[in-house]
Amino acid sequence: MIDKAELWTVIIGLGIGSYALRFAFLGIVGNRPMPPWLLRHLRYTAVAMLPALVAPQVVWPAATDGAADLPRMSAATVTLVVGLLTKNVLAAVFSGAATLFGLLYLLG
Repeated sequence: MIDKAELWTVIIGLGIGSYALRFAFLGIVGNRPMPPWLLRHLRYTAVAMLPALVAPQVVWPAATDGAADLPRMSAATVTLVVGLLTKNVLAAVFSGAATLFGLLYLLG
């Protein structure tokens, strides 16, 4: 069990860090135009978040104690292929989910 003082120190530190990151963009730079190269890179931030959240669960899944397995790798591959072919996020997510649950059911 974590010590309460250490827990609150971490929580307060993360809160201050989160506020500082937001203030850097909204408070300091908020009323000035950003350079085009920065705006170009910021467009890809939202697109990069979903793969960054999902990748650890595909490569090192907690359900298998960190060992890669066929259902998760197959679901990730199907999601990628459907997303690239259709350019439709919902089709990609639902096809990947169907593949994952189908293979988990079939393989036991």
